[in-house]
Amino acid sequence: MRVTPAMVRDERDWVQNRASVVVPLINTVREALGEQFSVTVSPVTEDAYGEAVTAVFADGDLAVNVAGLVAILRDLDCEGDYPGFVVDELLGRELAAMIAGNQPLHLLGQATFHYADVHTHTAGVAGADDLDAALAAGFQTRLPGWPWTEGESPFSVID
Repeated sequence: MRVTPAMVRDERDWVQNRASVVVPLINTVREALGEQFSVTVSPVTEDAYGEAVTAVFADGDLAVNVAGLVAILRDLDCEGDYPGFVVDELLGRELAAMIAGNQPLHLLGQATFHYADVHTHTAGVAGADDLDAALAAGFQTRLPGWPWTEGESPFSVID
């Protein structure tokens, strides 16, 4: 694989165009997690997803790494699937974390990846469902809508 600015742009476009698959998965995950934690979580729109994709790919250092992982997962396959299970899970988890942002969102993106992965079964190569799960987990974590992310943290120390 050769990573170039044009390749990063192409991967950005692919992620943008995946909204019709990723956004419903985001909302499925948000609804299920909301029920688990007894909170109402705002759904995500395709427009909000698109704006978040734009923001991720506007940060060149982040964009090149996200594009690389997206490209790998789009092509990753393993005969019999199970022997490749660890690598597609590892890459998916890391992609979700990168998209989600800095701590604690980074860790929450990783944890949510596994939850999203259970809710998706994309046809195609072994990495396809992990890619959709990673995009859903990362962007759902990055985007507002969780009550605990609204407002300032009670643990901020300001003198």
